[in-house]
Amino acid sequence: MDLRFTEAQEILKKMARDFLTTECPKTLVRELEKSEKGYSPELWKKMAELGWMGLVIPEEYEGMGYTFQDLTVLLEEAGRNILPGPLISTVISTFPILEAGTEEQKKELLPKIARGELIITTALLEAEGTFNAYGIAAKATPKGDDFIINGTKLFVEMAHVANYTICVTRTKDGTSPEKGITLFLVDSKAPGISCEVMPTIAADKLCEVRFENVTVPKKNMLGKIDEGWPIVEMMLRKGAIAKCAESIGAIQTCVEMTVAYSKERVQYDRPIGAFQALQHIMADMWTSMETGRYLVYEVAWMESEGQPCAKEASLAKAYVNEAYKNVGQWAIRLHGAIATSHDHDIPLYYRRSKAADTTYGGTDFHRELVAQKIGLI
Repeated sequence: MDLRFTEAQEILKKMARDFLTTECPKTLVRELEKSEKGYSPELWKKMAELGWMGLVIPEEYEGMGYTFQDLTVLLEEAGRNILPGPLISTVISTFPILEAGTEEQKKELLPKIARGELIITTALLEAEGTFNAYGIAAKATPKGDDFIINGTKLFVEMAHVANYTICVTRTKDGTSPEKGITLFLVDSKAPGISCEVMPTIAADKLCEVRFENVTVPKKNMLGKIDEGWPIVEMMLRKGAIAKCAESIGAIQTCVEMTVAYSKERVQYDRPIGAFQALQHIMADMWTSMETGRYLVYEVAWMESEGQPCAKEASLAKAYVNEAYKNVGQWAIRLHGAIATSHDHDIPLYYRRSKAADTTYGGTDFHRELVAQKIGLI
């Protein structure tokens, strides 16, 4: 296993960092937080021209044909700059189409995603607030050549601007919660769908989406009927790794800003970075960043190589969740009063550390998965 970046990955990393530094300053991040859409269509178009939405889409469908590991390189830079918008929701929602879609679905949707013409999200969580299969209560009932969906989904990322929503539904009550789960590609403008942006700490446009007698053609089914849970597990695994990569980029920015500030801020005629107690805190921040990075790079490589890595993905997500929150918290403390201002950049990262925790599974959820994998449950 070689975790060093290839020459192509180094080029991708530098290109992404230069682009986001120029095109997505923190002033724009703040503007987008307050905006109705939560993302910039102009910036989205430029990202599409760089091939970001089609990075993992094969060339035969107008994508770039890069690997999942390459995608995490890009997402680390997106996290470093806390890029707002539907990039992660779209690229992760692309995988069910890639791995379970029909050839007709791939030909119709993948080129449009690659060109930045479609925004896609996934509606999974419901009132139970669990990422386990027993939390899926939204019903899809067959009617002729269609299915009728009824139910309410919560915390659906960027659903208010999505063109399609992958809706995880229950089509049969089986002997276990995992049986009878089916995924559908739903036109977000279909009659019977209503969407409302939920207030969240990170202003990251998570939505409540209600489906009331929504008609979906049978041809929009992803995978086989009643056998959709393995697709959800795949999406959660890839999403967890992707979110970890984004978080590692954000953690690095928090650490770099805190170290730089500690060299400038003077107390008792000395920079605060000269005090041993603070040095040790920043050393711990650095250690958790590097530990998390190793875990993420390892599991990203395993995912790209097609190796089983469910345990490693959960291990990384559980660790990085806590590392990001802890580093964000100490970054606030070490910056002092200035970090309580909305005009400072550190609070942007601190608030996102809270939001990143629950995306694609919170710490407790992934700790339970690790416990299962090592034979404790």
